[in-house]
Amino acid sequence: KSANPQWREQFDFHYFSDRKDMLDIEVWRKDNKKHEELLGTCQVDITALPMKQTNRLELPLQKHPGSLLMLITVAPCTGVSISDLCVCPLGDPNERQQISQRYCIKNSFRNIKDIGFLQVKVLKAVDLLAADFSGKSDPFCVLELGNDMLQTHTVYKNLNPEWNKVFTFPIKDIHDVLEVTVFDEDGDKPPDFLGKVAIPLLSV
Repeated sequence: KSANPQWREQFDFHYFSDRKDMLDIEVWRKDNKKHEELLGTCQVDITALPMKQTNRLELPLQKHPGSLLMLITVAPCTGVSISDLCVCPLGDPNERQQISQRYCIKNSFRNIKDIGFLQVKVLKAVDLLAADFSGKSDPFCVLELGNDMLQTHTVYKNLNPEWNKVFTFPIKDIHDVLEVTVFDEDGDKPPDFLGKVAIPLLSV
């Protein structure tokens, strides 16, 4: 019941320079669980923002009255990566040797926050639930570790999708849990849940 809402929420996104450069924002209002109304949209060109500083933006909503006040900081993304299986990071023996030396016992207190990293190869899923009337699903996989979240592409009309992607996360807390969730893409609607597994890092 407010025309001047304050959310004070913070969200972290992994932005890769080869991806879409526009941040799309939508503002909605809800009357009840069923009725929703779009109050406006706006866009932010990420490439136009200076790096390593907090940018205060007041964004007018397109085709609607009102504006949105945001603070956006673009910082280098360290330690997080997505690649295809055929160009898997750490495949080079020299690189593996450097990593082993970096995390050997004598260097363990050099940077207390740099615990290590986790590499996850997401190969495929088998016998997924059919979420569409056609008896198929449009599955994609989301990986979450602490405050980091990465996802695969969507494989359409398939109950046995193959993604063959490699994800690398920096480890900030050895007690974190890797959560792997499979969703069915459903157009403009929220994705349907197809299954989940949780893997504590201490069990790896």
